[in-house]
Amino acid sequence: MSERPVEAIERILGVTADADDVLRGAVAALVSDPDIAWAGISFLDDGVLVPGPEAGAPDEARRVCVPITFHDALVGELCADGSPDRGLLEHIASLVAPQVLIGWDTGGDAWEP
Repeated sequence: MSERPVEAIERILGVTADADDVLRGAVAALVSDPDIAWAGISFLDDGVLVPGPEAGAPDEARRVCVPITFHDALVGELCADGSPDRGLLEHIASLVAPQVLIGWDTGGDAWEP
């Protein structure tokens, strides 16, 4: 896994403050890396992880998940299938944490890829 997804996510964060756009852009940036087949973000809602935006084709046998925390509180989870670098996933999770905190409330609208 290269640094390109991190750079793409940092660009997205510099362009928009819309949580949905940032999170959808983050999973899209991850799957643009040839080492990542699928990426998804789940939101913690009443102690349960609820699926959010995702991109790519799942390969659960090769899934790596990292927690997403905001001010030391768990707010979600970032997962990637393929050969992701855990350290880079953790860095990406820290970048998107504020958007995960506010993005989980979609007002009852289902996530659509």
